[in-house]
Parts: sequence; C-alpha cells; structure tokens
Amino acid sequence: MPAISSSASLGSSTDAVKRPLLEIQGLTKVHRTASHELTVLREVSLSLDEGDSLAIIGPSGSGKTTLLGLCAGLDDATSGSVKLDGQPFEELSQDARAALRNRLVGFVFQSFQLIPTLTAIENVLVPLELRGETGREKEAEELLRQVGLGDRLDHYPLQLSGGEQQRVALARAFIHRPKILFADEPTGNLDADTAGPIVEMLFRLNREAGTALVLVTHDPTLAAKARRVVKMSGGKIVSEEINPDHH
Repeated sequence: MPAISSSASLGSSTDAVKRPLLEIQGLTKVHRTASHELTVLREVSLSLDEGDSLAIIGPSGSGKTTLLGLCAGLDDATSGSVKLDGQPFEELSQDARAALRNRLVGFVFQSFQLIPTLTAIENVLVPLELRGETGREKEAEELLRQVGLGDRLDHYPLQLSGGEQQRVALARAFIHRPKILFADEPTGNLDADTAGPIVEMLFRLNREAGTALVLVTHDPTLAAKARRVVKMSGGKIVSEEINPDHH
C-alpha cells in the first residue's frame, strides 16, 4: 500500500509525555432492569500513552465493545473515571464530549458506517463539516489516493466492495488528524485477503503518524501486531502482555 505522506498526516510529537492520553480508573458498567442487574464491566483500569497501540481481546460478552464505547465517551459508566487528554468524561456535557471526540478521536467500525447518500470523498469530509471546516477537499482526495481509492472519489458506498468501504472509513477517521483511533472489529466483515491491507494501514497510521490505536478484535494475529494485548473475561481484565518484538 502507498505510504501516508507528511502533508496529510499528523507528525509524532517530540514533547515528553506528561500524562497518559487515555486514563481509565475503576470503570464499572451495570445494566439494570426491573428484574435484574447485569454487570458488564468490573473495576477496569488501564492507561494509554500517545502513539501507543493496545489490542483488547476476549470472548463475546466479555465487555470489550462496552469498554471501547466508554473510552470514547459514547456511554456513561456506572462508576469509575475515563479521562481523555486529561479531560474527565463524567464532568463534561454531551456537547462537550462530542466536541472533544471530534477534535481528538477517529473511529473505525466493523460495519463501516458510511453514509449511503454521500460519495467516498463526501464521507471522508464529514468530520470536518461537523467542525465547520471547509476547503479541505484536496486533503481528502489525497488520503483516498493513499488508501488506493484515487479513482473512486465519486463512488457511493453501494458501488464499493467491503474492503473499499473500510478504506474510505479509515480515510474519514484520519482526516482531522486524531490523537487516538478506536477500531471495533475493523476486519470482522472482511475476508483474509481484503483484511491484510486494512491491518497494514491501521498500524501505519500508528507508526508514522503517532496516532494512538485501541482496537477490539477476535483475531489473535491482528492483536499480536499491537504493542500491548489486554485479555478480558467476565467484564474484567485478566491479563496483559507486552510484545517484546514491537518496534
């Protein structure tokens, strides 16, 4: 795949990291109904520095996707704290959370979540439009070229394969130069041949652009590419491994 150029990427900071980019303390999530309680997360704590990579693995129902949503401020914890760039989500309004996400966060989902009535380049530009920024079409076009879609700018999602849609989603996630990228089963709907280039692009963003990466996956091969691998079971972190061969 083509390299991501410096003109369309976020340079790695040379400043010393004074605090974690993402900091989670004692995170618990309980779903309550009239008849019972279901504890999805139990006292989860972890942190992530700028430019780091973390894979979250575990069986279905272990709390992986719930944890990812809480890390991004998409849901409220029952107890505990989530800080993104030093900002505690529990102290922010929904509007303030959205503004923080739009400034710092990129998302890649298993289901792509492209807007079907927008072309590839229009989908990529959506995060900038939400920030009121215009005139960045050339940058969006360059990102799509770099993910191999320079000839598909005006195609709609239904005119693209699954792998092509996920490449559009990657370009969209990166257009505003996020500090952190959350990926939820990013290759879950792709075959092995299509998934390979997507995986390479995810970790290229992490390596070359200094974008921290948090990914949820069932794929041990994908997880092993991250510097850290956290395993969850029953809503808890049961182990963490550091990849000694990670660059």
